[in-house]
Amino acid sequence: MPLSANVRGAIFMSLAMAGFLFNDTVVKVLAADMNVGQVMALRGIFATIAITALAWWRRALMPIRVAFQPMILLRIIGEVGGTVTFLIALTHIPIANASAILQALPLAVTMGAALFLSEPVGWRRWSAIAIGFMGVMLIVRPGVEGFSVYSMLVLGTVFFAAMRDLATRMVQAEVPSLFLSVVTSPIVGLTGVIMVPMMGGWTPVDGGHIGLLVLCAVLLLIGYQFIIMAMRSGDISFVAPFRYTNLLWAIPTGYLVFGDVPDAYMIIGATIIVVSGIYTLYRERKRPEVDPVAAETARQPSP
Repeated sequence: MPLSANVRGAIFMSLAMAGFLFNDTVVKVLAADMNVGQVMALRGIFATIAITALAWWRRALMPIRVAFQPMILLRIIGEVGGTVTFLIALTHIPIANASAILQALPLAVTMGAALFLSEPVGWRRWSAIAIGFMGVMLIVRPGVEGFSVYSMLVLGTVFFAAMRDLATRMVQAEVPSLFLSVVTSPIVGLTGVIMVPMMGGWTPVDGGHIGLLVLCAVLLLIGYQFIIMAMRSGDISFVAPFRYTNLLWAIPTGYLVFGDVPDAYMIIGATIIVVSGIYTLYRERKRPEVDPVAAETARQPSP
């Protein structure tokens, strides 16, 4: 039985979240021995080689001038900004906390889709968005004991990632998903090269580091490809909430790998965010009409 565009998008999103979460875990392990800029630079080399080879095999390469389309450039800016802010924050706060704050992204994307893509969002979903961001503030806890400025950096990640996802949605249909990954990965790696001197310089790398970096590249390839395919399949307000599958991995991974035990504020805040997001999904499924922008996007091919 063929899958609908919405179901395909949900599966792609779930796979992307697993890829990104395990990539983040390996990055956090590597960050104990080298700075974030070096991790981004080395990971970028391996990721770019893998993604370019796959794109060549799938015949998804296009002339470089295509990369200068405004929406592709905006997507690259969002990817770079989101990567830098998140990885810096990840080295200073528990992975479950960072992931929980990042779960506000579906709410931000839904809000952006309403403002910039004319997708209908009623007062109930606007209310859910507002309540969801209250959950974020409960996790961040600005102005009280336990507050970390690095939690605020993850809010910056939410902004950049929402920009990336909405820009992805507006890229022309004939541009293959793999090509978007090809032009994004080296820019993220180059940004890491620029950051290395500002973050303490280069650290010697051994065989174990190389193995982890190759694993990072593979996981990043999975995340890149499936996030693009997800955002180009189905209705954006249906697909986006499946980012919450990230938390299914983040909390046990944080405990098993780093010994992080989430506190009550994180659990309550994450619950509020997830429930708010699921409610937006429920309201989307109750909506009888199909948004023309979403319907057109559902027909866009992804290699």
